[in-house]
Amino acid sequence: MSITIERRRLSRLTEMTARQQAEMAARYGGEGGSGAPPRDEEFEPPGGVFLVALCGGEVIGCGGICRHPEGGGEIRRMYVAPEARGAGVGRTVLEALERWAVELGFETLRLETGDRLDDAIRLYERAGYRRGPCWGPYLTDPKSVCYQKRMTAR
Repeated sequence: MSITIERRRLSRLTEMTARQQAEMAARYGGEGGSGAPPRDEEFEPPGGVFLVALCGGEVIGCGGICRHPEGGGEIRRMYVAPEARGAGVGRTVLEALERWAVELGFETLRLETGDRLDDAIRLYERAGYRRGPCWGPYLTDPKSVCYQKRMTAR
């Protein structure tokens, strides 16, 4: 599978974000997440970036980074379409986001994921992310698992 990465505005990905939200609702019995919906402007350099993974012109994955209120960056809206999983799409998006994080000057990346998202947890742990303290809306959400990783110039 040939995967290309491009910058996009999150608001242009209505079908992909709808699929992500529907999958999360199904996995968690209709409960929504605890974070606020991200806005396009959070993902504009120099404060962040939003990327898509494409195969044959079709969006098969996405993810973004934005400034974290406590410093560094936060990964948001990482998602790979079910039909594209297992082909390295998530790893490709994550590696691209990490390159951007270094370019944007983020020393640390943080993220929150759901406790039932075993594939995502495995991806992050294999990429060197370690469990860390949750923040903000995730502090009291029992479904939240938080990770962080120190960035180094490559």
